Amino acid sequence: MVWNIFKYGPNLKLVRLQVRLSWPLIKYGKKWSAVPVLKWIIYPFFKRPHNELTSIPIHVNVESPDSIALPMRLVERLVSEIDDIFLMDECHCAGVKNRKSSRLNIGCMAFGPSIARIHPSHGRKINTEEAVNHVRKAAAQGLVANIAHVWIDALAFQLTRFNRLLFMCLCDDDQCIYRTFMKRRGLSLDKTYKKLPGLSVQVDTSKCSNCQTCVETCFVSAVETKGKVAVIGDDCRGCGICVNRCPEGAISLTMENEEVMFQHLLDRIREMSNLPLKIEKRGKGVKSRFVASPEKKQQNET
Repeated sequence: MVWNIFKYGPNLKLVRLQVRLSWPLIKYGKKWSAVPVLKWIIYPFFKRPHNELTSIPIHVNVESPDSIALPMRLVERLVSEIDDIFLMDECHCAGVKNRKSSRLNIGCMAFGPSIARIHPSHGRKINTEEAVNHVRKAAAQGLVANIAHVWIDALAFQLTRFNRLLFMCLCDDDQCIYRTFMKRRGLSLDKTYKKLPGLSVQVDTSKCSNCQTCVETCFVSAVETKGKVAVIGDDCRGCGICVNRCPEGAISLTMENEEVMFQHLLDRIREMSNLPLKIEKRGKGVKSRFVASPEKKQQNET
């Protein structure tokens, strides 16, 4: 037992307690991140490169020319490039907010060598096929896949080598610590969540009835109405939630072709972290074109 204390991070009960205690701090930190004076105190806790997220809209059926559901295909290819995958038995956000939630058993996945320190009470290491099936289950529930490189995750599980760690959180807009309280956000929080390049969300003005559903539900307030039709603004993060919630079917999501989108995804991951990928070990095929920022280079060297 003593040996396990040094081998693993905190167990499930301890992490639940951490999430429960930290939730109000994160909630009000996000809410007050744009308040004068307070925003400069809060700014460091949400700034890059230690807080970065990007969505993959797995719940939206975007078909490629060969009839493949493109968002899911990107996830399939991504997890196939990762050796170390740990599946959480439950969503820690739902575990704190609503233990009766239908998404309670759709836990996050952690990627990278650091997963060896995750306590077995949280779940288990899985293979590529299991990871893909888990994401499909999340997509059927209408959840968004968020690729996350956030310091609070590493702290909660006491994981080392933060620069070689990523999480894939499967989120909604009601119980997710990442996606809630984002409508009025400060500068550092605004820069945290980036849209995946090559992805765009559009409104068919001939179908839009100005029902305001998309305006009310957008988690970053990126939609407004102009001339009695919805307009997607530059703040859109490309999560695709509005696509499925539009009662008129007026909103659509488009992507570039599979190879271009996969390259964009690899570039974004390399921008966020130094997660080991098989494709780079092989030394062939698609390689990341991203050149790390000075901040990220410094992080990777530590």
